[in-house]
Formats: sequence, C-alpha cells, structure tokens
Amino acid sequence: MNIRFAHLQTAALLGVLILLLPIIAACSGDSTAENPDTLPTADVVTAVTEEEVTPEEENTAEPDASTDNEPPVTADLTFPLRTPYLEVGVVSHLYYTDRERILTLADAASFDWVRQQISWADIEGPNPGEYAWDVVDNIINDVAAHGELKLLVSVVRSPDFEAPLYNPTGGLPDDPTAFGDFIEAMAERYGNKIDAYEIWNEPNLAWENGGSVVPEDAGTYVELLIESYNRIKAVSPEAFVIAAPPSSTGVTDSATAVADETYFREMYTYRDGIIKDYFDAQGVHPGGSANPPDTLFPDNPSTADGWTTDPTFYFRHIENIRRFMVEEGVGDHQMWVTEFGWATENNTPGYEFGNQTSLEEQNEYILGAIERTFTEYVDENGEPWVGVMFLWNMNFAVLKGAEGEPLHEQASFGILNPDWSPRPSFLGLQGYLPQLHERQGR
Repeated sequence: MNIRFAHLQTAALLGVLILLLPIIAACSGDSTAENPDTLPTADVVTAVTEEEVTPEEENTAEPDASTDNEPPVTADLTFPLRTPYLEVGVVSHLYYTDRERILTLADAASFDWVRQQISWADIEGPNPGEYAWDVVDNIINDVAAHGELKLLVSVVRSPDFEAPLYNPTGGLPDDPTAFGDFIEAMAERYGNKIDAYEIWNEPNLAWENGGSVVPEDAGTYVELLIESYNRIKAVSPEAFVIAAPPSSTGVTDSATAVADETYFREMYTYRDGIIKDYFDAQGVHPGGSANPPDTLFPDNPSTADGWTTDPTFYFRHIENIRRFMVEEGVGDHQMWVTEFGWATENNTPGYEFGNQTSLEEQNEYILGAIERTFTEYVDENGEPWVGVMFLWNMNFAVLKGAEGEPLHEQASFGILNPDWSPRPSFLGLQGYLPQLHERQGR
C-alpha cells in the first residue's frame, strides 16, 4: 500500500444488520478454521460448499488449467480496452486459506472483481525457464468456478537469478525478455480465466525495485510493459493490460521512493511517449490517511490530526493523476484504482492516522469514494474515466489475526474481522453495490 498512508447506507441495510446479529454473535474466534460450513448464513452468503478446505495441503498435482478456455476473442475489440461503467472489486489473499469462503463472500457483497498478487519469483525456478504452476492453478480455477467474478492478477518480483534477464534483488530486470516469456506462458496456460494483468506494483518504491529507485527507472519499467503487452495480447487480446500503479507519495529519495508525479511523467515521456500504445488502463493507488473522500489539499483540506498537508494523502489525488494523464497525451486511457481504502485502529508505526478512523467511518468513506467516482469521474461524453476500483482489502485481518497480529495495519484496512465476521464496511458494500448496479442498468 501507499507508503505515505504516513494513507448510502439504506433502510434495507438495517434489515441485514438485524438479521446478522445472531450470526455475528455466534461466530467462532478461531480464524484458522477452514470449514466453509461456518460461513455466515443466507443474509451474507448465497451458497456454501460442504467440502472441507485444508489449505496447509494445497493440491500439488497440475490440472490442465486451460482445458475449458475459449479461443481468444479478436473481433470488435477497441484500443485501449475500456469498461462501459464503473466496476468494483476487492483485493484478496487467496493463497493457503479458505478460498471458497472468500470468493463466496465476494459474490455475496456483489463485487465484480478480485485482485490477487502473484510473485514471478515463486513460480519460475529452481532453474530459469522452469515454472511451478500448481498452487496458482488452484487459485485461478477456484476463481473461475465463481463465474460472475473477474480476476485481475498483479505480477511482481523477479527471481533471484543473475541480471540482465532477471534481477537478483527482486526488482525490475534490465532485459524484459524473461519476464515476457513468463507472462506469455501464464496467458497461454490460463487464457480467459485471467481477465486483466497488472504489470508490477508500485515501481516507484525502492523496495519494489530491488532496494533503490531513481526517476530514470521509469524507462526500464516502460520497456517491461511493452514486452508484457505484446506477449499477452498475442495470446489473449481481450485481456486488459494495466500499467503499474505508482505509490502515492511526494518523496523522492533513491533509498525510499520517487514522487508519483515525477514517475508518471517519466513514464509518459520516455521515448517520446511510446507507452501510450502499450497499455489499456493506468493503475493508481490513492492515499486516504484519515481524510474523508471529499477532501483534498490545498483547496479543501481535511481537519484530521496529521497527514493532511500534501495531496498524496488524499483519495481525490486521483484527480491530479487524471490531469497528468491528459497533459501527457494518454487521457484516452481509463484509470483503474487497484488499491484504495482507509486504515482503522492499528499498532503499526507510520499508520497511526488509522487510529482516528472508526469502523463506521471506514464504511462511510469507502462508500463515499465509490459514489464520488461513479457520479463525478466521467468525461465530457459521460463515460467513466475510472474503469474499476479495488478495495484494499477483504481478508488480511483473518490472516494477521491467525499470526497473532490482529492490529497490524494490513488487518486494519480489512472489511472482515479476524474471526471472519463482517465489519460495517462489508455490510455497507453489501447494501450499496446492488443498488449501484441497478443505477447503471445492469
């Protein structure tokens, strides 16, 4: 998430809350229990499986993940690809956990998408060109079994083989060929089971780039994006290719980060703006801190205690990013908000702002951000310039709770409690998103 996160309710919802009270009270505190039969009942989910999930024993067999893939769609595709209306997804952790429960809850809340980060380094090896797909097969196939959910994979981290084809520090490789081989193999294996690819995550952060980062590294990223776009589109032309979201920050220091505006402009001007032909949508990770979604520095600053005096602390910073895109000639591309959210009570240094935000306020801010995006972030033709928003996050409180860290900052952004019971933000989304779909005519 953002390093400087340093980051309508309705009457029907009341009925949901009333119906859920006995369910919430009965929830077990054992966050490691994997039996989907303990899911909340019909008011939160619509279906459960009777099979017991044992994530500690992931199936290591390699099913043919591409058996049911349809041929690539090649007709009637436009460039860049766009969504016709705002869609909403959720960032989830689907490794070694009760995936069926997570995906069923995502369905129940009426999310359109899930986003899962996948590490290149975890799949390629022990030798270059050898791929171990078994765990990823299970994740991809389980999401595909929930036919209404679409999948965005965010692909990161180089294997620690020697440069230039790889980067032993885990950062961007100087030569993108090996990554291209990997992403092409992924597209061939999974076909239309993957709906969108996000190429890297927050590359303006030093720790996402092998320990150091300078503005010129944006050119290295663009070369990786070009290679990835060509490889993916040759196999799955209907898949969205998302340019990596820089973290929202005003800091430029080689050991920490490059300011997001600097990184965006370096990306968009590299080789005379060649990037414009090699991505569908621009990923963004706006801040939030403890600032309501209608505030923005300097014109309408928040009254929160700290983290208010720079636009990168605000959700509405995406308006500035939109301006950068238009100014640099890529305004015909949509923006995808692939992480947004508000921290709540936590004990992680640097995230103290979350202690100002209650769970009820978190719900209010999340719904307010989606509503603002739906009603205001449209172009002169009434078309959305934000295609998809992914809430950060679904189930990290469950994971961190199981590790004995229920107040970790990642847990504080979650919409579930460590015992899997819903927080107000889950219930709010469950009431709001179906209404949004009706307003959109779908």
